[in-house]
Amino acid sequence: MASGTFAESGADLELVGIQKRFPGFTAIEHLDLTIPAGSFFALLGPSGCGKTTTLRLVAGLEDPTEGSILIGGKDVTKLKPFQRQVNTVFQSYALFPHMTVLENVAFGLRRRKIEDPIGKAHEALVLVELDHLATRKPQQLSGGQQQRVALARAIVNRPALLLLDEPLGALDLKLRRQMQLELKSIQEEVGLTFVHVTHDQEEAMTMADTVAVMNKGEIEQLGAPEELYELPRTAFVANFLGQSNLFTGHVSGSTSNSITVDVEGTKITIPTKRAQRHKGEVTVGVRPEKLHLHKNAPKKEAGTNSLGPGRIIDVSFSGVSTQYTIAIPGIDKVTVFQQNTTFGPLAGEGAEVWVSWDVDHGFGLEDEPGATPRFPADADTASIAVQKRRALMSELEES
Repeated sequence: MASGTFAESGADLELVGIQKRFPGFTAIEHLDLTIPAGSFFALLGPSGCGKTTTLRLVAGLEDPTEGSILIGGKDVTKLKPFQRQVNTVFQSYALFPHMTVLENVAFGLRRRKIEDPIGKAHEALVLVELDHLATRKPQQLSGGQQQRVALARAIVNRPALLLLDEPLGALDLKLRRQMQLELKSIQEEVGLTFVHVTHDQEEAMTMADTVAVMNKGEIEQLGAPEELYELPRTAFVANFLGQSNLFTGHVSGSTSNSITVDVEGTKITIPTKRAQRHKGEVTVGVRPEKLHLHKNAPKKEAGTNSLGPGRIIDVSFSGVSTQYTIAIPGIDKVTVFQQNTTFGPLAGEGAEVWVSWDVDHGFGLEDEPGATPRFPADADTASIAVQKRRALMSELEES
């Protein structure tokens, strides 16, 4: 950014054919991504997926091996970090300990010879509700207050793009949730483009307009938080963004509105519009909180799937809900989250139970169960391997 100038509003970010190779490994395979101006965008993924590398490339702290980076339509791939309309807030706030809060916020403005740096610094502190602590030193503040000072210091420069690298990671749970709401509110008020990197699923879904789930240097799925949660396209997304019960079987029938999957003799129906694949062997799923627990076999009704009987092998109380793990013969384990509307669990370990759910709550994945997975298997998707092993054993017995 040129000296003495501000970005009037957020700018769009475009990554075109980005690849980043380090000696011995490739961090980003091939990345194409467009982030609209003024949006709150989250890059979500596990450690080592390439999300922080992506952020460093945008900030200019790393150079791409291949590809281009455009901010507001301008190619900044070759520009130094200080030449880009970008600011970064890190998990470590990096405040100057010898300066007051006000001096910390005004520091960048003075370096760039911006008019009235103290007045603008006060405005930024008012925005994060810390102007009353302007004369204090960073060590006199709590972790949450220091985080807001770091945010004010970044916002006061009016970058077209604000990068957030796990900025809430050092805060306790209650304060982190409070700051999630405050960050979203601040982003809406200042109108800048926020790109937030995190491994915390709740954090991404709470704040972002759009979430990109990333792994192995590629984006697995991108969309609104609700869309990703309700309609995951792959087993990785289904189990990284929350938990899922996944079942594998052959499509045994279909109508214009639904497909029916045979899972070890049990029929599971999925709406056609919520399934990525409609024939052959497929993997379908349902979220644990969508399931209902029954002590007696539920009546077979149109629009409802049911499994059982099974035995409860684990009961875990978590306050708002109780988690039940149920072993069902031929199906492996099923997880149910039951909201605690009564005192005590509905059933204890060893109890015989059934589960059911509305057909409309199921989803079908685009993963090919027989293909070699690009991602390591998640513990919750072990049923896929179980089904394949049983099928192989059945073939051997027949031969």
